[in-house]
Amino acid sequence: MRLRRLIPSLIPVLALSLAGVTPATAAEAEYRRGPDPTTAGIEAPRGPFTAETTTVSRSSASGFGGGTIYYPTSTAEGTFGAVAISPGFTGTQSSISWYGPRLASHGFVVITIDTNSTLDAPDSRATQLLAALDYLTQRSTVRTRIDASRLGVMGHSMGGGGSLRAAEQRPALQAAIPLTPWHTDKTWPGVQTPTLVIGAENDSTAPVSSHSEPFYTSMPSTMDKAYLELNGASHSAPSSSNTTIAKYSIAWLKRFIDNDTRYEQFLCPAPARGTLIEEYRDTCPHTA
Repeated sequence: MRLRRLIPSLIPVLALSLAGVTPATAAEAEYRRGPDPTTAGIEAPRGPFTAETTTVSRSSASGFGGGTIYYPTSTAEGTFGAVAISPGFTGTQSSISWYGPRLASHGFVVITIDTNSTLDAPDSRATQLLAALDYLTQRSTVRTRIDASRLGVMGHSMGGGGSLRAAEQRPALQAAIPLTPWHTDKTWPGVQTPTLVIGAENDSTAPVSSHSEPFYTSMPSTMDKAYLELNGASHSAPSSSNTTIAKYSIAWLKRFIDNDTRYEQFLCPAPARGTLIEEYRDTCPHTA
């Protein structure tokens, strides 16, 4: 009698399994990594994961100029999403190196890259970001730690413009974060990847009125997107450790690469304007 009572309740689960479909609640939980987030935890210099590094030499890289991989040491909770990050015009990976340990300590494999030339244009940086992701997932020594279906891109200045182009070119990416981005192309209707654009109020190199703001507004209103403008900050703000950038970047990557809805609290409702944030726009509630 007990078996006969269980069979009807098992049928929906079996049907979902046979169809290759995971119930929504299980899908959300599947990629959760680390403890329940708190404001103090997400703003701290390091997250809950211990991270290590490995170097990618220029000679061993293919399609980009080498870099450094930061990765969580333990895979007890499963594989991780991965993020490639590009520096800006004339910059090297040293200008973005602080993102590596910060993001890896929150459960991501991160590669900060050198570009083939420090003078490379944004679209070349896009190609190199995608090449770096391919290297991570196919050839790197940490490839078995990575879920190749959960990838994202970030970049500063021309690297930020490159991250937009990379998202446009590879719609399967789960997240993009252009940091004080620069690009001659001002409209991005083809971007579908959840994108957080971070601008700086006092940016004279890529003024928000002609870069970050039109980039954000030109993306479809139906997609998951947000615009964060740093109060009183300059174009170089993303080049050094910044708690505001880190907090919202981590929340964005966790929400969309990990599908971890625990981090929605930091994005929706929109954070208030104040001493750190000049403006925040979004398409809450997020649907991805």
